[in-house]
Amino acid sequence: MAGDDGSETSAGGGGGKQPQVSLVGLFLACMVAGGVQYGWALQLSLLTPYVQSCGSVDLLLAYLADRSDPQVVIIGFSSDIGYALGDTTEDCSVYTGKRLHAAAFFVMGFWLLDFSNNTVQGPARALMADLAGSHGPSSANAIFVSWMAIGNILGYSSGSTNKWHEWFPFLQTRACCEACANLKAAFLVSVVFLGLSTVVTMIFANEVPLDPAEAKQSEGELSGPLAVFKGLKNLPPGMPQVLIVTGLTWLSWFPFILFDTDWMGREMYHGRPDGNPTEVANFQEGVRQGAFGLLLNSIVLGFSSFLIEPMCRKLTAKVVWVMSSVIVCIAMAMVTVLSSWSLGDIGGNVQDAAATDKGLKRAALALFVSLGFPFAVLCSVPFAVTAQLAANKGGGQGLCTGVLNISIVVPQMIIAVGSGPWDELFGKGNIPAFGVASVFAFTAAVAGIFMLPKQSKTSFRSVSMAGGH
Repeated sequence: MAGDDGSETSAGGGGGKQPQVSLVGLFLACMVAGGVQYGWALQLSLLTPYVQSCGSVDLLLAYLADRSDPQVVIIGFSSDIGYALGDTTEDCSVYTGKRLHAAAFFVMGFWLLDFSNNTVQGPARALMADLAGSHGPSSANAIFVSWMAIGNILGYSSGSTNKWHEWFPFLQTRACCEACANLKAAFLVSVVFLGLSTVVTMIFANEVPLDPAEAKQSEGELSGPLAVFKGLKNLPPGMPQVLIVTGLTWLSWFPFILFDTDWMGREMYHGRPDGNPTEVANFQEGVRQGAFGLLLNSIVLGFSSFLIEPMCRKLTAKVVWVMSSVIVCIAMAMVTVLSSWSLGDIGGNVQDAAATDKGLKRAALALFVSLGFPFAVLCSVPFAVTAQLAANKGGGQGLCTGVLNISIVVPQMIIAVGSGPWDELFGKGNIPAFGVASVFAFTAAVAGIFMLPKQSKTSFRSVSMAGGH
């Protein structure tokens, strides 16, 4: 397994020697990461719009759903389950009211889905480090990020497709119309792809088990959440500042991560999930275009991930991190401007905005693309800085990374719970949340300048294998 300083140790931390795996074998051993990321991509592109189509626009519900993966089948068939339990007797083409049973089963399905995804991703990252051998941690990271990009591209492609109900017409029912059937099919495909990728990984990932003597020695050690909270008291110097900057950075990202496709459907395409047929059609088209934007974002993410390490070596991780926050600040500000322009709040009325409608939508897609690079930074640099601190100043890389995850989860909860009341206060849909995101990004950039630890240009050894959202 890769050590804190980038060196390699034997697999499992001791015992036998890990046999060398070919580069192709290493690539195939990591396929499960692509399967997991496929599910994440569907979740991020279709989550909020589908929750709102169930008649519930409470953002806490959307947050609970987002934190959740017994089966993906529950998600796709939640409308049918709700219909059977009495949500309504009307056809889905005419019913626009609340479907509480459907929403409840949808949340439960996503809770189980997230749990499963997170259970797979941690060992998958550690497995790549164990198998890397002479290829080195950088190659393992590049392969892992490549599968992230592949999974994202496939997932967002599925989310942007509106033909699933035509290819699988039997999925369309009285409770589940076209948009619902599209989501149902996409998630069923996700199940098949994840199963296939898991089988391939199990075939090619031949890891040497942990030495029995070492396994017995570690039985009494504190592990899990208790170890993470214990680690809060023993953080290496500079780590509290990294946690603060990480939290601010994620606060600037979560409005976009949670509401990007909903923003496209509402503000840019003037649709509503619970409106008249025209508004519903506009909303769904906006969601599909948002998913397409995320696909483009993922392509940029994939290419950018190979540039992060050399950039950090040349400029330092601190400069790259701050630079990415500045980009996000400008992008979130542009989102608010485009939204206000599209809704007629600036430059006249909605009719005037319609004259530049295509230009606004193209600009929105361009924003999705431009955020690919800072998202690559988000998924790698904070983890790498944490690993460097743990290696140079002690504290344990595993525990420091676990503590770092707290500064990711807490901001998501804050945005999910707070965005609803904030938006209602101003009555501007998603615009206030993106305005606040721009402020958080600016704050993160300033905090990064003064709080992030100074590093030499050559101290960046390898980017930690970050995955997930």
